[in-house]
Amino acid sequence: MRTIVPFNDNWLYTSADVDHNAPDSAFERVALPHTNIVLPHHNFDNMEYQFVSTYRKRFRLPEARDGRRVFIDFEGAMTATTAYLNGHKLGDHGGGYVPFSFDITDYLIDNAENVLSVRLDSTERGDIPPYGGIVDYLTFGGIYREVSLRYVEPLYVADVFVKTFDVLTDKARLEFDILLRNVSNAPRTVSLQVTFAAEEASRMIESEWLTVSVPPGGEVLHTYEKSLRIFKRWTLDDPILYGWEVDLVKEGGSWIDGKLDNVMGSFGFREARFTDTGFYLNGQHLKLMGLNRHQTYPFIGGAAPARLQRKDADIIKYELGCNIVRTSHYPQSKHFIERCDEIGLLVFEEIPGWQHVGDEDWQALNLRDLEAMIVRDRNHPSIVIWGVRVNESMDNDVLYAKTNAFAHKLDPTRQTGGVRFFQESSFLEDVFTFNDFSNDVQDPLHTPHLITEFNGHMFSTKTWDQEERAMEHALRHARIQDKQMGHPQISGAIGWCAFDYNTHREFGSGDRVCYHGVMDTFRLPKFAAYVYESQQSPDVRPILRAVTYWTRGDRSVGGADPLWVFTNCEEVEMFVGKERFGRFTPDRETFPNLPYAPVQIKGFDAPAMWSRPYGELRLVGYIGGEAVTELQMGTEGFPIALTLEADDDELNVESAEGTDMTRLVFKLVDKFGNRLPYTNQVVSFEIDGPGELIGENPFAIMGGQAALYLKSTREAGTVTVTASTPRLPTVSVTVTIS
Repeated sequence: MRTIVPFNDNWLYTSADVDHNAPDSAFERVALPHTNIVLPHHNFDNMEYQFVSTYRKRFRLPEARDGRRVFIDFEGAMTATTAYLNGHKLGDHGGGYVPFSFDITDYLIDNAENVLSVRLDSTERGDIPPYGGIVDYLTFGGIYREVSLRYVEPLYVADVFVKTFDVLTDKARLEFDILLRNVSNAPRTVSLQVTFAAEEASRMIESEWLTVSVPPGGEVLHTYEKSLRIFKRWTLDDPILYGWEVDLVKEGGSWIDGKLDNVMGSFGFREARFTDTGFYLNGQHLKLMGLNRHQTYPFIGGAAPARLQRKDADIIKYELGCNIVRTSHYPQSKHFIERCDEIGLLVFEEIPGWQHVGDEDWQALNLRDLEAMIVRDRNHPSIVIWGVRVNESMDNDVLYAKTNAFAHKLDPTRQTGGVRFFQESSFLEDVFTFNDFSNDVQDPLHTPHLITEFNGHMFSTKTWDQEERAMEHALRHARIQDKQMGHPQISGAIGWCAFDYNTHREFGSGDRVCYHGVMDTFRLPKFAAYVYESQQSPDVRPILRAVTYWTRGDRSVGGADPLWVFTNCEEVEMFVGKERFGRFTPDRETFPNLPYAPVQIKGFDAPAMWSRPYGELRLVGYIGGEAVTELQMGTEGFPIALTLEADDDELNVESAEGTDMTRLVFKLVDKFGNRLPYTNQVVSFEIDGPGELIGENPFAIMGGQAALYLKSTREAGTVTVTASTPRLPTVSVTVTIS
């Protein structure tokens, strides 16, 4: 039978390129995912992670082979991997964004210690995508995704692709494409059965036992079809997932003693189509509103465990209210994609690259990455389009005809797109995916049409920028989303971008950060985040966000007039101090197409009023004439409190193998809990218990908000983190590690 063993604990690591003779004392003990160097959240040189490092793992086989093949599976290592087992070279892999495997069977030692060694070149090599040109993001080093040990019989299930058809009719059907691989030197015949059911259903649907023969050293693709009349569709509000299993039993064997393989996964019934009149999910027109996501984090680069990856999906769906995310500009963690399936967040996933297309060998890697991406992720209902073109590259009809045709061969159920920044382009894909940097919405030259980036580098904005700039940043996102919402031929718009990110010196600000996000690098909101958050239905939660720091001197002419309020409420009532200024409704004249237009309040802060004391702001949101939410902002301008919160109150020891993490958010706030953007105090942290703080300590806060990470160890217990800063009470948070 198949066995999958997590292989992430008890690795040895050195930041040097050493051979097998180097003593273990030259290494430190680490767990995966792992970054080759922990860095500050900004103000560092990308050369700091560009070196060759060595990983080593000593292990005994966790169970006997019993004639099975054994593979080591890497989810991702940046950038070029060379692996050895017991001194024998297993192979090379160039590229950091797709999974790869080595068959280690022939070099294993039974009943004794084995030594796995990985030489990892994390330099920005021009022969490996995305490099060859200058790239506007960083590719942090390390074995930054998980590794597992996989035992399989010589005849095993190599892949299962679940396709759904006609899900909007009474003739819906399923196809299971099951790839069987025989690595033995003899022909094999097996019995195969497919089982599937809704996760919440008690009734299982089973196929009859099917007989399949596979030649020696060969593969056979077997397709099982099934018509269905009763099922639930996967939707954004009710993302129903169905489980599936495929079982193999050897010829003449019984279920008890002849079972060879068992694989399982999930899928969803849904139809997703881009057309000349927009995007349709299950036949219903849906305007897409989303953001781009880089997979990198402060301090740890790309080496984020499952919990943080899943949290990003939750932030984009629930905090920001988006219905689509683009994985710019590469395949991302399986945990992120799986979470998108679970919560109903659509995904545009694309191949690695940024503007540059290299030589034939480089292009071959591009095609290999495309195949690996699609084969890994084509059972995910959240993914609705494949990106088959290097982001913002020039036309290359020969290459992109290949990538487009290859994507359709690998997955005939989904459409393709190719992101470019000019409309006068060869349109080879199914959807014209376009980065529109006009600060407007251009009429499409090609349809179907999806805007895949806008704003971004055109209006970089920091959390501590002057109010006027931060406000304009938000309004630019609102204007573009409003215009695309009103354009019948545009499927949607995916803004650049969700989170700030580190970059090369050719891009970004002086501290080598691209401040393009609607949230900062810590996943904490700027004003622009309110644009997206406020488009959620008030049935989900009422939103009331004032686009102001509520000070008199932060705009060019002073005051806070006009005041923009991003909200999904029907009316907003405004008070300054004890004075009521009235009730105001959404500004439909300026924003006619947004589902929930912001409120614009004018005339409350005329210069003649400046002689009066500057009163506290109070806003009340109304729906159906009833008050449903309230916001208050103080006028002190200096911090009243330091706050500290953990995203999770519990971390896991065993399943995460000492690599589980949660975010610790700290802020300097007024008496109503609003962060104060111009506080730059130093915050210090102390930890008590079996955990580790990841990040700068002490931390010189900017923008009034930031975060660290609390990482578990192999020890269970209670961890208390205490934060302090001069002139304010200390605060603590407690997390259980179990």
